[in-house]
Amino acid sequence: MIYEDITEFAAALPSVGALAGLDLGTKTIGVAVSDGLRQVASPISVIRRAKFTLDADELLKIANDRGLVGLILGLPRNMDGSEGPRAQSTRAFARNLTKLTELPIAYWDERLSTVAAERALLEADTSRRRRAEVIDQVAAGYILQGALDRLRYLSQ
Repeated sequence: MIYEDITEFAAALPSVGALAGLDLGTKTIGVAVSDGLRQVASPISVIRRAKFTLDADELLKIANDRGLVGLILGLPRNMDGSEGPRAQSTRAFARNLTKLTELPIAYWDERLSTVAAERALLEADTSRRRRAEVIDQVAAGYILQGALDRLRYLSQ
């Protein structure tokens, strides 16, 4: 099921269990996962996009191997809060994914997540080539960490 509201998503989750954060791009999907207590997001990989069924298989394999209990998809809104073609593409991906898994899915506003990831990599003096390799998974980490922080706040 897809949840627009993070509060409803939180209510659908078990009390413990890891989540994944996804940064959906046109060429890659950045993947980050949390620990079981949902404290820290860790970037883990980048899936090179081929076609939906292959992308979904790889993603669901990660979910199964790591025992994930939910997915957070970065929703790329415009700076004014409106949604453009990339947001519509993300929503279509989520709708198609719900046909293949029972995992609850939520959206998280990803505005400026890639900018923040790029800044962090620059501050770490990461080479241009290495930044290109890891930027999507680091952005997924920012998306997931934002959602984890909000979930933690809701549980207080």
